[in-house]
Amino acid sequence: MVNILELVHDLSLPKENWWGKNYVCQINDFWFLPKFLPSTIRVLNEFKPLPNDVILASFPKTGTTWLKSLVFSIVNRSSKESLVKHNPHDLVPTLEVQVFGTTHQSSSITTHDESHLTRLYSTHIPYQLLGNTFDSSNCRVVYITRNPKDTLVSMWHFTNKWKDADQDGPWHLEEAIEKFCSGVFPGGPYYDHVMGFKNASLEKPQNIFLITYEELMKDTKIHVKRLAEFLGCPFMNEEEVDEIVKNCSFDILSSYEVNKSGDFPSWFQVPYNSFFRQGVVGDHKNYLDAKTIERIDALTRDKFHGAGFMYGI
Repeated sequence: MVNILELVHDLSLPKENWWGKNYVCQINDFWFLPKFLPSTIRVLNEFKPLPNDVILASFPKTGTTWLKSLVFSIVNRSSKESLVKHNPHDLVPTLEVQVFGTTHQSSSITTHDESHLTRLYSTHIPYQLLGNTFDSSNCRVVYITRNPKDTLVSMWHFTNKWKDADQDGPWHLEEAIEKFCSGVFPGGPYYDHVMGFKNASLEKPQNIFLITYEELMKDTKIHVKRLAEFLGCPFMNEEEVDEIVKNCSFDILSSYEVNKSGDFPSWFQVPYNSFFRQGVVGDHKNYLDAKTIERIDALTRDKFHGAGFMYGI
C-alpha cells in the first residue's frame, strides 16, 4: 500500500518544472500535479470498484467531456434535463479530483448494498498504476484517446485559462511542445499512458473498451451503439441513438448556460466554459509548424507504430 504522507513529503520524489515555476511529481514514471498527488494515492489505496461500475479513463484533453456526456446518456436514458442543468464533469466525477479530493471520502461512493447500481466515474490515472484496482472487480473501463498533436494544442489552450495563468504568465507554445515531447506533462508521458490502456484492452476486451476521438467524430452513431453494447444496455430503436447523439453534440452542449458559464467549479481552477473550445479534429495544423509536426510524428511512429498501434499521424 502506498503511504500518502511519505510520498508527499519525501524530498527525493522526482520533480520537474513543466510550466514556468509550476512543477509535476513523478510516481512510477508518470507525472502528476502536486495538488492531486494525495488524492491520487487515496484512489490507489482506497477505491474498491464494484462489478457494475463504469470508469471513463483518459489522458487529459482527449475528449473526456464528450465521452462523459455520451456514457451518462447511454446509462441514464431520458437524461437530457441533467445535461441541460449540469456540466458533464459534475455528472461523472473524477476519482482523483472530486471523489477522493476531499478530506473525507465522497458521498458519491456508494456501499455494497447499492452494488446493483451503475456508478460512473472518470480518471486520468494510468493503467500501469490503476490496473490492479480494475482487476479486483469485474468493472468496465472505457478509454478514449486522441491524436497527440491535437491533445498537445488542446492542453496548451486549457492551461492558459487556469487561474494561475495571470500570476505565472502564459504557458508558451514552445515550452508546451518541449514538455509534451519529453513526457514531463500532467498525466504524462502521453504515449505510455495510451499504450497502457491499449495493451490492456487487447488482453481484456470484455472489460476494457478503447476508442479514439477521431473514430467517435467520424461516425458517432455507430460507436455510441458499440458503447451501449459494451456497457450492457443496448438500444431498442434507432430513435434513442439519434436523440443521444444530438443531445451530446458539441453545438448543443456548448449552448447550455452551465457550459457557457465563467464560474469556476470548486474542484478545479478553470471556468466551466474552458471545457468547450472547438471540438474538432486537426486543430493542431493552425498552431504547429511543419518541423514540430514531423517531430511529434516521429515520436508517434516510434512509440505507437513500433508497438503495433497504427494511430496518431
